[in-house]
Amino acid sequence: MGQKIHPTGFRIAVTEPWRSRWYANKKDFAKNLIEDQKIRRFIKKEWQFAAIPKVEIERTGELVTVFVHTARPGVLIGKKGTKVDEFRQELEKLTGKPVRMKIIEIHRPEMEANLVAEAVAEQLGKRINYRRALKKVADTSMAAGAKGIKIRVAGRLQGAEMSRVGNFRRGRVPCGTLRAQVDYGFAVCPTKYGTLGCKVWIFKGEYGPGETTKGLLPVRAASDRPVG
Repeated sequence: MGQKIHPTGFRIAVTEPWRSRWYANKKDFAKNLIEDQKIRRFIKKEWQFAAIPKVEIERTGELVTVFVHTARPGVLIGKKGTKVDEFRQELEKLTGKPVRMKIIEIHRPEMEANLVAEAVAEQLGKRINYRRALKKVADTSMAAGAKGIKIRVAGRLQGAEMSRVGNFRRGRVPCGTLRAQVDYGFAVCPTKYGTLGCKVWIFKGEYGPGETTKGLLPVRAASDRPVG
């Protein structure tokens, strides 16, 4: 089970909150779903420099609220909030609706699986030995407080003629335990030999009895002031 199912999807509404929080009738559901995907793809493509592992979206009537989790809030917000205003206007053009943005700072990027996967992909793109790269990022995450980490890279590693899979594991990663807080991330590294994929699982600990998704919604933002 743990090898076949998405760790976040497995825990949605149990110990993980929904990444999109809104209600729509049958007519508008597909439209809103596609719109959410466009927003996430646009942010990933245009704002990759800001180290954004997760984007959450809420809708209230026509208003779209976008929660952007970032390890570099200063770079994203810009001087006096000028950059974030430009980004908000771009999202409004994309959706055709009023958009409000909230920037949530990530204090320990070494514990975010998506950012770790991107770090591994970046090193693989520089032709660094994959075993050394996996060991380095795993040691960094464990030092930051992770209980366990599992990394898997696949493709023509180091330009090999045949694709292969490289694995590295430290500590414990219980993928089949619902109360376990397992963060999952995936990144792609294009090289001249082909595309390399990197998957990362980070075990952060277990939730205690009685903890639900209600306490997991974003509560601390680097800029709680609505922008726009």
